[in-house]
Amino acid sequence: MADLADEAASLDGYFSDAPLEPEPKYPPLNESFDRCVIITNLPKVPEAKYEKLGKVVLKLVSRIGPLANYEGSDFTGFFMPFDKEAGSTVGCAFIEYETAGDAKKAIEVLEEYKFDKNHALHVLPHERASHLADVEEEEFKQPEPEPFKEQPNTMSWLEDSCQRDQFAIRHGKETAVFWNDGREEPVLDYDGAREKEAGVAWCEYYVQWSPKGSYFATLVPNRGVILWGGDNFQKLQRFAAPGVDFVVFSPQENYMMTNNNNRNDPHAIKVFSIQTGKCLRAFPLYPSNFLDEKLSEQEKSNIPPPPFQWSHDDKYLARMGKDLISVFDVPTMKLLEKRSLACDGICEFQFSPKANIIAYWAPEHKNQPANVNVIELPSRKSLRQKNLFNVTKCSLVWQENGEYLGVKVTRHTKSKKTLYNNLELFRVNEPGIPVEMLDVKDAVMAFSWEPQGSRFAIIHAENPTSTKVNVTFYDMFRMSEPEKKKGKKKSTGKELIAEVNKVETLEGKQCNCIFWSPAGRTIILAALGDSASGTLEFYDCDNKSLVIKEHYRANQVLWDPSGRTLATTVSQPIGGGHFKFAMDNGYIVWSFQGKQISQQSFETFYQFQWRPREKLFNKKETAEVSKNLKKYEKQFNAFDEAKKRKLRLEETRGKRKNRSAFRATLARLKEIRSNMKQERMALLNGYDSEDESNFTTKEVTIETILSSKEELVY
Repeated sequence: MADLADEAASLDGYFSDAPLEPEPKYPPLNESFDRCVIITNLPKVPEAKYEKLGKVVLKLVSRIGPLANYEGSDFTGFFMPFDKEAGSTVGCAFIEYETAGDAKKAIEVLEEYKFDKNHALHVLPHERASHLADVEEEEFKQPEPEPFKEQPNTMSWLEDSCQRDQFAIRHGKETAVFWNDGREEPVLDYDGAREKEAGVAWCEYYVQWSPKGSYFATLVPNRGVILWGGDNFQKLQRFAAPGVDFVVFSPQENYMMTNNNNRNDPHAIKVFSIQTGKCLRAFPLYPSNFLDEKLSEQEKSNIPPPPFQWSHDDKYLARMGKDLISVFDVPTMKLLEKRSLACDGICEFQFSPKANIIAYWAPEHKNQPANVNVIELPSRKSLRQKNLFNVTKCSLVWQENGEYLGVKVTRHTKSKKTLYNNLELFRVNEPGIPVEMLDVKDAVMAFSWEPQGSRFAIIHAENPTSTKVNVTFYDMFRMSEPEKKKGKKKSTGKELIAEVNKVETLEGKQCNCIFWSPAGRTIILAALGDSASGTLEFYDCDNKSLVIKEHYRANQVLWDPSGRTLATTVSQPIGGGHFKFAMDNGYIVWSFQGKQISQQSFETFYQFQWRPREKLFNKKETAEVSKNLKKYEKQFNAFDEAKKRKLRLEETRGKRKNRSAFRATLARLKEIRSNMKQERMALLNGYDSEDESNFTTKEVTIETILSSKEELVY
C-alpha cells in the first residue's frame, strides 16, 4: 500500500480534474449486407474433405472479385458451416465481397453454375435469404392457375387460301404489310390503323421479320422492341432495349438479340427469351481485349464489332474474340465447357446452316501458315483443316443446306504486288471432308451457291474495276457415261461423279451482284449501286433463256421465299440521305420470268422485307412433287379459272348493276303502258294500235345498183 501511495504522489498534477467522457469515431454501420451472398446446393462432405472443398469454393468465388478483409479479424470473407452432429457440411457457404457490384456479378455468373455432375449452384443475395428466414411455416396451398388466355395464332397467315406471300415496307412515317400473289397488284393487309387511332407509334425505325415469319418486330428506340403477330397483328410482347438499332432472331425463333451500337454501354447487346420476355444476358459491344490499346480512338472507331452468330438449332450462340471463339450454351448463357475455343489469329467464322459445325479462317500467325478449320460442337473435334500460303484475305460461304463450304481465297505473290484468286471447295457431308481447289486466273468479285442444288456461280474479270465481266457456272458433280464391258450391252444410264465441273460462261455482262432464286434454277445478274446502270438479267440456267430489264439506281434485289417473285428497291437509310434520289425512291415487284407486276414510288423509302416462311419439304420431297405436278394441274387450273371469274365479275359489277336497273325500268314502263290500254283505246274511238289486224302488210322490193363494170371481149 505504501508503494501505491508513493506512486500516486509522484503522479500528482499529471491528471486533469475534468470528467472523462470518451467518444470514439467508429465507421458507419452497414446494415444492408448488399456485399454478401449465400451459395447453396454445395456438396455435403465429411470433416476429412472440409478443407479441400473450402479451397475449391474459395478459388471459385475469388475469380469474381476480392473478398472482404477486416483488420484485426480472422474473417476472410468466406464461411462454410459444418454440422458437428451430422458430421458433414450443410451444403451452403456465406461470401462477403469488398463491393456490392462484385456480389451482384457473383449472382449472375454463379447461378446454375455446374459445380460437378450432380450439383448446380444456386446463389442468393443476403437480403433474399433473410426474407426467407422470416417466412412462417404453414400448410402449403396450391395457387389457383390464371384463367387460360388464348394467344394469337402467329402462323395463321400460312392458311391463306390463295397461297400468297407477304412483305413489309417502311416509307416516311408509315409502316405497311401487303399480300402478294405474283400476278396482280399487292393488296394491303395492315398499316397500323389501330395504333394510329390510339395515337401510338407502330414503328419509328426499322422492322424485322422472324426467320419463320411468326413474329413481326418493330423498333421504337425510346421504348425498345415490340413483337406483333396473329391475324390482325396483335401486340404480343415488348422488350426493354433503349436506343435499339437492330435486332436478330435465332433460327428457331426462341430468342432475340438487340443491339444499340453504343460503345460505352456495357449492356449494348441483350439476349432475350421470346417466350418469357426475360433478358438472359447482356454483353458489351466489343469483347474484352479485342481492341488493341495502342490504337487511337479514331482507329478503334473504324473497327466493326464482331457479330454474334446462332447455331441452326438455337443451342449455341457464338462470338469471335481475340484469338478465340466464345461459344455460349443457350439458355444458360454460360461458356460451353467453361472455356472458349482457342483459334490463333482468327479473322472470321461461320456456323453451318444445318449442323453444329463452325468453320473459321486465320491468317499467318506466329510462324503458322494461314488455315481454314472446320470444328464440330460440342466435342470441339477438328473435322478438317486446310493450310493456305501467301494469303491476303478469305471469305467463307456456306451452301444453304450445309452440304458444301466455299472459301474464296485472295492470294499474293512473294513481292505482294500482284493479287490472284482461287476457290477452296469443301464437301462437308462426305467422309473426311475432301477439299477441291479451283484456280481462277481472273479477280473474283462475287461467289454464290444455288440454294437447293450443287451449282455455284462466280463473277470474274481480268481487272476488278472492269465494267464488262464474265459470269461462270460450276457444278460440284459431272455426268459421265459408264464404261462398256465386254459381253454386256451398253448401258443407257449416266453416273454422277463428285468432281467440280464447269458448266458454262456468260461473257461481257454488266453486273456486280448475283442472286439465286430460293427455288434454284433462276439467277439474277444485277448491276446495283449509284454508279451502276441498274440492269437486271433474268437467266434460266436450265433453259438458257435470258430476259433483260432495268431499274435505275436500284440498290437491292430481294427474292420472296417461294422464288415466284422478287423486288428491286431504291432505298436510303433512316436519318438522312433520302433527299439525294427522292425521284427514284421506291420498289418494283417482278415475276421470276422478268415481267413487271407492280411499281410504287415514295419521296422517302427506307425498307422492303419479305415475310419468310419455313420450308416444309426436303429436297427429295420437292423433286417428287415436281415429278408428279400433272396430278395437281387440274386443281390449280380450276382454282385459277375461279379466281379469274371472280375478278371478271368484280370488274363488271358496275355494268351488270346498270343493266339490271335499265331492265327493271323498262319492265315498269311496259306495265304502266299495259295498264293504260283501255284509256288509250277510248281516246282513239276504240282503235287498238297494238292489234296487228288493223294493219295492211305490203311487200315492196327495191333494187339498188352499187357498181357496174363493162368488159370488152374480142
